[in-house]
Amino acid sequence: QVQLLESGGGVVQAGDSLRLSCVASTRTFSNYAKGWFRQAPGKEREFVAAINWNGDGTYYADSVKGRFTISRDNAKNTVFLQMNNLKPEDTAVYYCALSSLYYYRIGETSDFRSWGQGTQVTVSS
Repeated sequence: QVQLLESGGGVVQAGDSLRLSCVASTRTFSNYAKGWFRQAPGKEREFVAAINWNGDGTYYADSVKGRFTISRDNAKNTVFLQMNNLKPEDTAVYYCALSSLYYYRIGETSDFRSWGQGTQVTVSS
């Protein structure tokens, strides 16, 4: 089972930027789609962004489109989430996840079989 470790969270003000990183324990990470999800207090986990194994497709939730960018460095077994113009409603624990498929299937959270422990992002107004 691949292990995923997120980093880069923190406390920022509205309008600031953060870059989250997620490093995988095995090179098989490069063979599958990757995603970022988040869960705010009292809310269900929600999709944020995903990227296909070869980077030829990226997908975003409407709430972050134009502000967040997902990217990956397969040579370093790492996926990133660049978050710009952060808003208080972005406050959540952010999780990276590894799909069991090469390509992201829209809406299919069940494809993601490996999850990190999460990193807290807090945005103050």
